[in-house]
Amino acid sequence: MNGKELITAVFNHQPTPRTPWVPFAGVHAGKLIGVNAREVLQDAKLLTKALLAANKTYQVDGQPVLFDLQIEAEILGCHLLWADDAPPSVVNHPLENTLDIPTRIPTKTEGRIPVALETMGAMKKAVGDTTALYGLITGPFTLASHLRGTEIFMDMLDQGDYVHNLLAYANRVAKAMAGYYIEAGMDVIAVVDPLISQISPDHFKEFMEEPFADLFAHIKKLGAFSSFFVCGNATANIEPMCLTKPDCISVDENVNLAKAKAITDRYGVVIGGNLPLTTIMLLGTQQDNMKAVLDLMDSLSPQSWICSPGCDMPYDTPIENCVAAGQAVRQPDQARGMVANYSAPDLKFEGTLPDYDHLSKPLLEAFTLDSATCAACSYMVAAAKEAVKRLSGQVDFVEYKYTSRENIARCRAMGVKQLPSLYINGKLAYSSLIPAVEELVEKIKG
Repeated sequence: MNGKELITAVFNHQPTPRTPWVPFAGVHAGKLIGVNAREVLQDAKLLTKALLAANKTYQVDGQPVLFDLQIEAEILGCHLLWADDAPPSVVNHPLENTLDIPTRIPTKTEGRIPVALETMGAMKKAVGDTTALYGLITGPFTLASHLRGTEIFMDMLDQGDYVHNLLAYANRVAKAMAGYYIEAGMDVIAVVDPLISQISPDHFKEFMEEPFADLFAHIKKLGAFSSFFVCGNATANIEPMCLTKPDCISVDENVNLAKAKAITDRYGVVIGGNLPLTTIMLLGTQQDNMKAVLDLMDSLSPQSWICSPGCDMPYDTPIENCVAAGQAVRQPDQARGMVANYSAPDLKFEGTLPDYDHLSKPLLEAFTLDSATCAACSYMVAAAKEAVKRLSGQVDFVEYKYTSRENIARCRAMGVKQLPSLYINGKLAYSSLIPAVEELVEKIKG
């Protein structure tokens, strides 16, 4: 079987000779040809060249064409902050001070959609017979959050009808984007909605079940497979997500993959994931990456699993680490021999934690993957900053990004179990749950 045949068989729940390998090389693909994130996300020719390099270097079975959750938001009025080593982030929210419901649906010729479609056509022609190509669209909840901002979390408490209507609009946008990408030849439509991990199962059932079920049925009707991408600790929502009937659910390292797979197997849903992005892929060794793949293999029942990173790979992920992970997927017996006597070194915290019992004023700490690249982290940090603003400087705030060894060690010293999380005076306040700003203000006041 070639890669596309392998992934098609997995989605159809047929036996396969091995697990498929789908490295999420978004902006990281640019690194392979020496261009930065802003260049590779805005130029179809550069993007195609980068994706072909990733296809060859990592011997992929499937790959995303454009990993950027801001394409739709940019067209709909959100301003973006661009970076050289990460996708852009949303910096304003057009609906922040209004309860209006937009009607505009992006067309094929707007914004960076032409970049996506041109690249999809080129990739389909070059590798479409052997590689399963993923078209990524922004999920309805994350798109609604881009437009409304953190207010949407309070809206779910006191403006339920508005949230339903806004999600219905965002879903119409998602269905249009899915149609464009399927027409361009995409085999899998990945609905990427990282904020799903930040709400309760009750809120999921009330607000998300209907639009997502409708979206996945639409994708199926158009003849493509679907994948429900989430980030953060989405454990509580795995079963509710299955009820919306995607072909696949893809999760990150915050989720115990074996326990999640036990649920997805009951519903006949494939699961994807979930190699750790920072500790293993970015900062680990080749042996760490091989061992991480093998540990996942050993923890899971066979079949119905696609091995992949937990999310979009960091730009500076060492090429040799991704190569090693792919080798372990394709040749697990050989990889076992290479890591048979390997153990990763301990990571010790060398800094000093604050004296939480003797602070001059309250201290709010955010532990995130990276608020510049992780949507859930971004909205949690935005809520924290707005709460600090409303308290007029009477509280200190700091973000610790899980992108350096020092901060990883700090997380372990603090006992942080899920990202993103908010701590107040050294005590956990919110774990993988974005608070309404008013609620956070009151909790800081104590």
